Amino acid sequence: MTVEQVIFYFFSFFAILGGSLVVISKNTVRAVLCLVMTFVAASGLWMLLEAEFLAVTLVLVYVGAVMVLFLFVVMMLDVELASVREGFIRYLPLGLCISLLVVASLVVAIGPKYFGLGAVSTPMTPTADYSNVKMLGEVLYTHFVYPFELAGVLLLVAIVAAISLTFRGRRDSLAPDPNKQIQVHARDRIRLVKMESSRGKP
Repeated sequence: MTVEQVIFYFFSFFAILGGSLVVISKNTVRAVLCLVMTFVAASGLWMLLEAEFLAVTLVLVYVGAVMVLFLFVVMMLDVELASVREGFIRYLPLGLCISLLVVASLVVAIGPKYFGLGAVSTPMTPTADYSNVKMLGEVLYTHFVYPFELAGVLLLVAIVAAISLTFRGRRDSLAPDPNKQIQVHARDRIRLVKMESSRGKP
């Protein structure tokens, strides 16, 4: 067994372990941390595939931004653990059947018959001037430009839909309006009144 195979099985073990703990864990904060472990292990697998840009992007975007946001949301929400655990045993057989069906589908779709070492040729060793980002950009913006643009449109629609669903109308606020503050003149705010001086009686 080569060193690459050992590293591959190492990262694969932690990726599967983290993904399983995300589903099994009863604590939501621990589930998020296990998902972080899964993403880090997946980035290690990307490094083995010599996709350094995707590996760094996975760590920076998902682990550094998305999962931190998830962690803050989970810690701020008051999740009742009793309601989360309710019905776990009752739906366990159905969940196991669906899991086995998904695993069988994956084995049939991406099994050794189609993606094994004998079915896929060994990639060429990259040269010194090889740029991972350049090759990824050429593939995205030439061969897959329409799916790439379609994915961007779908994400934009999802953002607009999320904003429209959470928007509850404009609320009356006591915060000052900067536009009205700029348009105000001094004569509209202060009025000087001249009065005769007077002395009170002793």
